Amino acid sequence: MNNKPGTLPLTSSRIEKIFPKLTPEQIHRIAAHGHIRSVQRGEVLIEQGDRAVPFFVVITGEVEIVRPFGAYETLVTVHGSGQFTGEVNMLSGHRSFFRARATKPSKVIELDHQHMMTLVQTDAELGEILMRAFILRRVELIAAGVGDIVLIGSTYSASTLRIKEFLMRNGHPYSYIDLEHDPDVQNLLDSFQISASEIPVLICRGQVVLRNPDNQQIADCLGFNESIDQTHVRDVVVIGAGPSGLAAAVYGASEGLDILMLETSSPGGQAGSSSRIENYLGFPTGVSGQELAARAYVQAQKFGAEMLIVKATQLICDRKPYIIELENGVRISTRTVVIATGAQYRKLPLENLSRFEGAGVYYGATFVEAQLCGGEEVIVVGGGNSAGQAAVFLAQTTKRVHVLVRSAGLAATMSRYLIRRIENSPTIILRPQTEIVAVEGGDHLESVQWRNNQTGQTEEQKISHIFVMTGANPNTRWLNGCVALDDKGFIKTGLDLSPENLSATSWPLMRQPHLLETSLPGVFAVGDVRGGSIKRVASAVGEGSVAISFVHKVLQE
Repeated sequence: MNNKPGTLPLTSSRIEKIFPKLTPEQIHRIAAHGHIRSVQRGEVLIEQGDRAVPFFVVITGEVEIVRPFGAYETLVTVHGSGQFTGEVNMLSGHRSFFRARATKPSKVIELDHQHMMTLVQTDAELGEILMRAFILRRVELIAAGVGDIVLIGSTYSASTLRIKEFLMRNGHPYSYIDLEHDPDVQNLLDSFQISASEIPVLICRGQVVLRNPDNQQIADCLGFNESIDQTHVRDVVVIGAGPSGLAAAVYGASEGLDILMLETSSPGGQAGSSSRIENYLGFPTGVSGQELAARAYVQAQKFGAEMLIVKATQLICDRKPYIIELENGVRISTRTVVIATGAQYRKLPLENLSRFEGAGVYYGATFVEAQLCGGEEVIVVGGGNSAGQAAVFLAQTTKRVHVLVRSAGLAATMSRYLIRRIENSPTIILRPQTEIVAVEGGDHLESVQWRNNQTGQTEEQKISHIFVMTGANPNTRWLNGCVALDDKGFIKTGLDLSPENLSATSWPLMRQPHLLETSLPGVFAVGDVRGGSIKRVASAVGEGSVAISFVHKVLQE
């Protein structure tokens, strides 16, 4: 990502947005938020792995950005007079990917994290310039695979796919080396004393080696959680960072509330695995669930919302402030709660299905999965919009897509625009009244048997990729009876709460529960986890924003 001529495959207008040159008047406004500092040639301003990274504007001189890896450095870019350092990590407070070093005697403006955030939030013109540059720089880093970690894995490994998805959906750039296809991989394995049997391996900052790490270990190594104060009482804890949770965080933080999101894996929820959402207001050409979630997360960070990658295991509801207990034993205190935990994917009732999850059986159709099955035949199971979106997306790169549904057709469960696209695609075959009855293979799925339930005929197909889009069950077990649920386990809210529900949870107030409020005062439920919710992204976003309006009322009580 070097801004010297001829090294970026970008238009000049895009380069100017990634590496804008500030005017003297803009530099003067920034200087009011920080202090001017003289630096010598070779002086390091930021080291890879630093926390609470300062923001620098170059007044005179030059600052280079390099990526260290062992004894080597890779030049990323050089900032000259009027240019500034930083990318999205400036908003999140996460560790620095790179080293920043003066290449000649220079004069810079230095702002700490808090003053930089104040600048972004209060100066509309500079806020737009900085935010756009930060976001576009992150996009380029991801596309180039330039970051502070290296993943060594295998195309045939479910764990490799899991780690790729975790990094991609958290928007973290990484370099990937495939055990099967990279001729130099053995040299790297030997240098870090890694055996092939330990794959996948993640190398953090050229120093820490993680062998087949779980998501929490990756988050800890990358420092996702370390900049967040987990001890003080929050205004709102939002549990779940799908569209509804992200909307609550954006609106709450923008209105001055102290917001903490808790998310087990990555922003986006189920919507984050959607290849393309075309009926969301304001995106006439469509937007991927991952892109929408990434934008919303950056927006929430801009206003000061924070996120912990951790699992909430219990809501302690017999006292105020409420306490959210986490799987690592930490307890978070909060005045109000927004539950946006969504739902878990339903799995096919097949004996050995779990063997192939991530190795032929997938629950999301994103660019990562599409890379694994280009030019091959695939199966999409399900008749809802997520299945339709997956089929249309996969049809662009695969040989053939078989859409299996147990019903007689799609009209009752799928949007008409998706049905038309499926009907008009020569590579999509709809198979109604059909279900999978067996899956077989070794390390990876190799064959599938499906049965037509009308004729009873069974067929075996040499197909190695199944995308399961059959709905989900609510994530409510962890609530341990704190709030009233309906007969399917979804959370009851507002007018759906009966006098018996309120009596069972000892509702203590004279007023009735607000819209979206549960049987526990100040605890709200939004999105897919809420009983009676409309399973649409726009509806989820609306619920998250509306819940915040009632949070304000509760905080004033």
